[in-house]
Amino acid sequence: MIRRFLSLLGPGLLYAGAAIGVSHLVQSTRAGAEFGFELMWIIFAANLLKFPFFEIGSRYVLATGKNLVDAYFDAGKWILALFLLLTLLTMFPIQAALTLVTAGLAINITGLGLSSTQMSIVLVLLTMTLLIFGRYKLLDNLIKYVIVALTITTVLAVVSSLNIHPKPGGLESSFDWMNKKHIFFLIAFIGWMPAPIDIVVWTSLWSQTKFEKWEKKPALKDVLLEFRIAYFGTMFIAAAFLALGALVMFGNNEALSPNGAVFAGQLIGMYTSTIGKWAYPVIAVAALSTMLSTTITVSDAYPRTLRHSIKLLFPPLRMKNERISYIFWIFVLSAGVILLITYSGSTMGFMVDMATSISFVTAPVLALLNYRVITSSRIEKKYQPGFYLRIWSWVGIIFLSLFTFYYIYWLFT
Repeated sequence: MIRRFLSLLGPGLLYAGAAIGVSHLVQSTRAGAEFGFELMWIIFAANLLKFPFFEIGSRYVLATGKNLVDAYFDAGKWILALFLLLTLLTMFPIQAALTLVTAGLAINITGLGLSSTQMSIVLVLLTMTLLIFGRYKLLDNLIKYVIVALTITTVLAVVSSLNIHPKPGGLESSFDWMNKKHIFFLIAFIGWMPAPIDIVVWTSLWSQTKFEKWEKKPALKDVLLEFRIAYFGTMFIAAAFLALGALVMFGNNEALSPNGAVFAGQLIGMYTSTIGKWAYPVIAVAALSTMLSTTITVSDAYPRTLRHSIKLLFPPLRMKNERISYIFWIFVLSAGVILLITYSGSTMGFMVDMATSISFVTAPVLALLNYRVITSSRIEKKYQPGFYLRIWSWVGIIFLSLFTFYYIYWLFT
């Protein structure tokens, strides 16, 4: 029983590897550093309200043997075309934001005399090489160790910092609901908390890759258990990063830099100066492993998504060898990220806020689409969400829709 469950590990951990990144290390830490513990409830609310939509990927793969790209195509070519367009528009700034944050941490930790652009190029080339030659199996195995290391080091860091503010509940509230800058940060914070909803498409692709090698279809309860452990584990880690920001940085009166390398120095420097230099390797491993896992998994997800979308929408353009098609899209993604980072001159903060805000605006549309897919008459009842999970889903859709209108109102006032 235990061995069978352990063999299922993979899609959920890959989800965690993709989710735990900018939303946790950057946005959660910023939330704690700027507003103390006041936005802690946002982490739990965002994770709980989005939860029903993230497990749809696993449900759909088990029910049909297909992935959600297939589901969008079956629902209508225009739906998949719209999703493809959205993916093409957002993948470069999202991947660039992830790469810049990772590059900043790598520069600070390794001490290499490279610029953020140079280190970003090194990371892009390294990731590209890893995925081309390591393939899914290496990625699958690597993420398991990264997530374990991240969880252990994050817990150690939080426990070590508890003596800094003995009464965290007494910290003065600082979030202003009438402050436009604060509202925009909140939108960006929720947009990628725990991750953009389109990540469910990636989860379905990873699940399909995992399960198509099995002679016998795994049980739904086992697959959902693996994913739910990973999902709520990311919520726990997000709360830990916010707590670290609140305990270590809140009240220091030092603004967090939008520059990746400077931000990394501030992040690790503030922790070690307050907790002690002994904590440097703990924070360094937690931070760098977070961003490396995200960069690798997202770099794998986009080529998989684009390869299958093009195959369905434009049959004449499809490549006979799917492996070559995957490599082609890795090159496209890598080249685009390198060009964007090299010539845009945009800061880490700008790219992060832009990418997360786009994800927030598209969230209710994707949530509704995924809900309609899994509750379709084509899906067996046993794979569909139950009564309470359906109510839960509609609460999430309504909340995300209302909050999107709220954001648009602030955007134009």
